[in-house]
Amino acid sequence: MHVQEWLDTVPAAAVYALVGLVIGLESLGIPLPGEIILVSAALLSSQHAGIDPVILGACATAGAIIGDSIGYAIGRKGGRPMLAWLGKKFPRHFSDGHIATAERSFQKWGMWAVFFGRFVALLRIFAGPLAGVLRMPYWKFLIANVLGGIVWAGGTTAVIYYVGIVAESWLKRFSWLGLVAAVLVGLTSMLVLRRKAAKAGRTREPVAAAEHP
Repeated sequence: MHVQEWLDTVPAAAVYALVGLVIGLESLGIPLPGEIILVSAALLSSQHAGIDPVILGACATAGAIIGDSIGYAIGRKGGRPMLAWLGKKFPRHFSDGHIATAERSFQKWGMWAVFFGRFVALLRIFAGPLAGVLRMPYWKFLIANVLGGIVWAGGTTAVIYYVGIVAESWLKRFSWLGLVAAVLVGLTSMLVLRRKAAKAGRTREPVAAAEHP
């Protein structure tokens, strides 16, 4: 069943809770389709009087901020062993190459990596835990986390909602286009990161071999 059609069958309160929960778990470090759920729910709110886009955006923002904060706390307490454990559980998302790529981004951009990472599919699941592992000062993380959550979750909800209103006569077709666009953006960012991760992995292998002959 189409994601939006399925969301249309559940009460508004359940939609709010589901959006907040999925985005929160994704931000915490669990690979879930948070962006697709948010886009679908925002489109639904543009044609469903029972779903308030303001409440939806607030729930999405809260989920993003709280999830990232929990991920930060877990990363700070668990350290690198936690990243190794995640690598075993989710090897396609937490490979050594992916972690190396994300770590370089944090070292180069600092708190801005948390902010801009919110807009990149794979970095969304890294931001909180990795910031904790790298022991980024919490006040810096919190500022970037809150701003990133508001701009990404609130902004996405607002843009998709108003576009859906303007294109009401084309809404059914647009819902597919919106989801396809979200998936393509996510896949493109994932492929770019994977290519960088693979390159980073190849670079680290000779170094590791030199360190452990």
